[in-house]
Amino acid sequence: MDDRDDLYAGAPAARGTAGMSGTFWLGRVAGIDVGVHYTWLIAFALITFSLAVGFFPFVTPGLSTAVYWAIGAISAVLLFVSVLIHEFCHSLVAKARGIPVSSITLFIFGGISNIQEEPQDPGQEFVIAIVGPLSSLVLAGVFWGLYLVVGQVPGLSAVLFYLAIVNLLLGLFNLLPGFPLDGGRVLRAIIWGITGSLYQATNWATGVGQVFAFLLIIWGVFQIFAGNFLGGIWIAFIGWFLNGAAESSRRQVAMQQAFRGVRVRDLMTPNPPVVAPSLPVRTLIEEYALRRGARALLVAVDGQLTGVVTLSDVHKLPPEQWSDTTVGQIMTPVPLVTVGPSADLQSALRLMGQRDLNQLPVVDHGTLVGLLTRSNVIRYLHLRDELGAPPPTIGAGGEGEHRRAA
Repeated sequence: MDDRDDLYAGAPAARGTAGMSGTFWLGRVAGIDVGVHYTWLIAFALITFSLAVGFFPFVTPGLSTAVYWAIGAISAVLLFVSVLIHEFCHSLVAKARGIPVSSITLFIFGGISNIQEEPQDPGQEFVIAIVGPLSSLVLAGVFWGLYLVVGQVPGLSAVLFYLAIVNLLLGLFNLLPGFPLDGGRVLRAIIWGITGSLYQATNWATGVGQVFAFLLIIWGVFQIFAGNFLGGIWIAFIGWFLNGAAESSRRQVAMQQAFRGVRVRDLMTPNPPVVAPSLPVRTLIEEYALRRGARALLVAVDGQLTGVVTLSDVHKLPPEQWSDTTVGQIMTPVPLVTVGPSADLQSALRLMGQRDLNQLPVVDHGTLVGLLTRSNVIRYLHLRDELGAPPPTIGAGGEGEHRRAA
């Protein structure tokens, strides 16, 4: 990321799991981007190998090695198609209830739907969570029915049998009450409905999820020492992933609680330093870059934001032209990504995360009034921690605790 990315987004917003890097985007279905993370290739290879070498020769003996590898690869692809259907059920139900969904990403541990806001009530949370495992159980029934209809056709019956079993296991596994599994989200919805607090429900659900994750890690280590090295590693990694995801969700909701009711105006730096488009580039370098360490500056005229200039812009200009060239000639002009002073802080942070920005110009009716930076937010959180402060009441009417950043 170059200096300019601090202040404007020159590329599409980050998609997937918090801008999951290394993702190949396949297309767009029902307004949702679908991508495959490079780690999916690892899972595909491992599943294909285990099916071709271990599972299919056992359930369907007598076929050639090439056939075992072919049906192994086909089964691995259809498994991830099943996972994709599972995630689409989550996403489409969320969209039907007015909750935006930007993308679905397949990766080594399955799939992730990038649902950009928390459900607004326990009922929404419950329905969105439960539909995923139910879809997997329905798929298990469909594949089992096809298996019974097809009969003992070499290769095909084995694939259908495998898909029925794996979708059944997928549905049952996701129903386990370990957050962030679907069952954990169902548990959170129930606790949320009883207590009326998403924050408290998340703490309980993530606690259960972390206990479940540690049990998986312990079981995985036991399997390794028992001789099942590959299976043990896989189980332990799933536990490690679930523990990290649960802790991340806990921190995310705690941060939302801390930002409840906070507006951009409460944390922004008012009247940020700006330069005029008529400023010579040499003066920009000597006065701002070298003496003040500025790597990116907003450009404004009479309070009206006109662009941004960065060191990367300067690098494109030969030194002998610094004195005769103005900032306005090399700057990136408007439109830039901006935010209003009355916007809630959570929405601003979501925008910064989606666009991979460190700073946001704050504009009120076309006039530059401030600058919101990640350092502003970090200082606020540190001060709250030092003071042991309760949720703030500054600002006017926050979004509440039922939303989450993308």
